[in-house]
Amino acid sequence: MKQIGTGYVLTGKHILRYLKQKLPFITGVAFAFLLMCILVPVMAQDPSGANTGTIKDVTAATAGKPTLEEVGNQAGHNKIAINIMWTLITGFLVMFMQAGFAMVETGFTRKKNVAHTMAMNFLVYALGILGFWICGFSFMFGGVGALGALGGTPGLTNEVTITLFGKSMGIIGSAGYFLNSSVYDVGVFTLFLFQMVFMDTTATIPTGSMAERWKFKSFVVYGLFISMFVYPIFGNWVWGGGWLATLGSNFGLGHGHVDFAGSSVVHMVGGVAALAGAIVIGPRIGKYGKDGRVNTLPGHNIPMAVIGTFILAFGWFGFNPGSTLAATDLRIAVVAVNTMLASASGAFIAMLYMWNRYGKPDPAMIANGMLAGLVAITAPCAFVNAMSAIIIGAIAGVLVIVAAIFIDRKLKIDDPVGAIAVHGVNGFWGILSLGLFADGSYGDGWNGVPGTVKGLFYGDASQFLAELIGGIACFAFVFPVMYLFFTFCKKTRIIGLRVSAKEEMEGLDIPEMGVLGYDDSDGVQTDGIAVISTEKAAVLQ
Repeated sequence: MKQIGTGYVLTGKHILRYLKQKLPFITGVAFAFLLMCILVPVMAQDPSGANTGTIKDVTAATAGKPTLEEVGNQAGHNKIAINIMWTLITGFLVMFMQAGFAMVETGFTRKKNVAHTMAMNFLVYALGILGFWICGFSFMFGGVGALGALGGTPGLTNEVTITLFGKSMGIIGSAGYFLNSSVYDVGVFTLFLFQMVFMDTTATIPTGSMAERWKFKSFVVYGLFISMFVYPIFGNWVWGGGWLATLGSNFGLGHGHVDFAGSSVVHMVGGVAALAGAIVIGPRIGKYGKDGRVNTLPGHNIPMAVIGTFILAFGWFGFNPGSTLAATDLRIAVVAVNTMLASASGAFIAMLYMWNRYGKPDPAMIANGMLAGLVAITAPCAFVNAMSAIIIGAIAGVLVIVAAIFIDRKLKIDDPVGAIAVHGVNGFWGILSLGLFADGSYGDGWNGVPGTVKGLFYGDASQFLAELIGGIACFAFVFPVMYLFFTFCKKTRIIGLRVSAKEEMEGLDIPEMGVLGYDDSDGVQTDGIAVISTEKAAVLQ
């Protein structure tokens, strides 16, 4: 080491001498590191997972030595655990669809009503939970009996029946109010969560057809009414062991009214309710001219609506495959792929139809085409092959456009988002398509009828008739009930149905909600409510 001025500089000779002195230490550290790298995989418990889970993990009185009965109990427990976890996770996906509905409906409506439209889509979730908990679940599934896939669902054994033509027909369940102690069971609670989010899909559909003029107070009453009575009663007839489900066992009509995941129970009920609501509430101001002219009131945010459509398509992978209530039913693979195919053909054919007929593809109609394909495949998704799924989605893609234009221009019914065409019309098409295309590869014993489910094209015309009866019954029940309900709200001063013309023209955000969805100003003072922009609020803090 040479001294330069007041400092020192290391030379190569000094470095070499230092390394020779420390060589044994450095070599030892390197060897230890190499040994650790070699031995750690050997010492690890089971990095591949191939040996995790052995006979020692089977619950037994004597650890590591289970009896045959104990092994069977463990296998049964694991099967039900897998099914419950599957059903819960798919239910969580369906719950997330509420965000998709909120974005689609808000994007397709005008900027001045954003907070109001979002609030309806948000609150309907909470209203639906409470209504379904109070009595909706009981009315729908109180008499469904034991569901083996979820471990038996004890307590759901009280179905109210009537006798017609010498046959017993279920009309409503009556067990499990408030999820009381008689149904305090993991399987029942799993079924409640999964079916509640389905109900919520139905409840949110009319918020689209009645958007931009619906009084929020009336909407709140509606949310409780449909979740407590209308949806559960029709749902009982199809999924709760009611009279439509027993058309096969009672009258020899196929396997009764079959709806795998809800084209009729969920979507058609919502679509028909949306139709009744749109008729009673009337069109938005400026939608139809006195001379009969149909005016377009365009939505304010197409990207928002498209993103919402993607969220809904994602959630549908919970909606349809989850309806097996069993991850151990490997038909979920067919269900998922059929769902995907129908959504794609619906969107693609809708684009081609719009492009050919009107010269432009129209992203709004493409989105509704995808949703229509999803709605239509919801009933038959477990019973048809891939080619049938493509055909069902393609027909839905055209049907939604034709229906939306007919409803808007011929019937003069104002539906801002196309909810009636998407859910009502294509919900009906979905159940009819099951009656046509079910190929007999699945559904043995469905609704207590031996043999697999076959449609008209595969030799069972009676199945198509059962689907047709179910669709007619849905409209015959839901439309008059909801029409009378909305009319009652309209005539009742304390509830009301529609906001004033002044509020509608100004936008519903401030008059109904007290806040703006979008605030482009520095501040607005309306009726004593101050609305201050985010930027100004930050400055004031």
